[in-house]
Amino acid sequence: MLGSRKAYVATSVEPMLHRAARMEDAVHALRERNARRRGLIPTVVPYAGYGGPGWIRVLGRVLLTRDGEFRTSGDMHVRGWRSFTVVPIDDVVVEVVIGGDVHRVRADRGGVVDARVEVDLAPGWHTFVVRTEGSLEVEAHVYVVDPSVGFGIVSDIDDTVMVTALPRPLLAAWNTFVLDEHARRPVPGMAVLYERLRNTHPGCPVIYLSTGAWNVAPTLSRFLLRNFYPAGPLLLTDWGPTHDRWFRSGPEHKERSLNRLAQEFPGVKWLLVGDDGQHDEELYGAFLNRHPDNVEAVAIRQLSNSEAVFAGGRSRGEEHERTTNVPWVYAPDGAGIWNQLVAKRFVDAPTP
Repeated sequence: MLGSRKAYVATSVEPMLHRAARMEDAVHALRERNARRRGLIPTVVPYAGYGGPGWIRVLGRVLLTRDGEFRTSGDMHVRGWRSFTVVPIDDVVVEVVIGGDVHRVRADRGGVVDARVEVDLAPGWHTFVVRTEGSLEVEAHVYVVDPSVGFGIVSDIDDTVMVTALPRPLLAAWNTFVLDEHARRPVPGMAVLYERLRNTHPGCPVIYLSTGAWNVAPTLSRFLLRNFYPAGPLLLTDWGPTHDRWFRSGPEHKERSLNRLAQEFPGVKWLLVGDDGQHDEELYGAFLNRHPDNVEAVAIRQLSNSEAVFAGGRSRGEEHERTTNVPWVYAPDGAGIWNQLVAKRFVDAPTP
């Protein structure tokens, strides 16, 4: 039986589930029963979290796997569709072991763990243990932001740090479900840009915000590591319907995440990095209007002409410049964005 010295299990009245959600839950229950009959066992897949003085945000997912460890594939050729065939476990208690104390949190109906734990850790990266009943103990990581740090980076992923061509639906599906993950290409210069910004702002957090599903978090983490992007938490969304609708809203997920960051880190001004092929400009502009004291600048990676055509064109940055003193910069790659930031006197450093 699971035990603990400290327990933080949130309790609330569950809303009436949408029909699509009830259907999804029934399918999950059937798959879980079949998986357990085949001998699959609970497995906690930890994702990097973040925190501040007195608290951390723990992120992860609980799945059923054959040997208690999550492996997409042992080969060098990993297809995206494999990550969507895993069996999640819903409404299960997960233990978070930090500094000898055990905190209990609960996964949601998609097996996703997203919980705030009250614990006081020094600034920087920390390692802790997570487990659930019948699982192996696995290590998780969290980055605690120094309260003296006043700058951070929020970065989109698709077509901002990784070329995925999301404005083209068929190609996006190919990239997500079929393409070998090692064939994915980084956007030129973006990793160098983020590293330069971290060097000029020591201790700044880097948070990757995307409308992608948690299913692809391990793939995205490997991609970022392999292409020398700074380590940082991923803020993704669950796959499938919500409690009240057929489909999840990517823009709403980003909006909620940005608002939460503003509340959690009121003293941090964020550099918001996105692209002009989806809703990033509109979302960042709305966030800037709501939280003008939490935005340092907005950097938009411009898609190629063919990508922009499929995306329905691109917005004009001059409209933002006229309504705010916060700089908006536009360029097709990381080197161009760096040059624009230098020209706007955002950073006092020589151009590459």
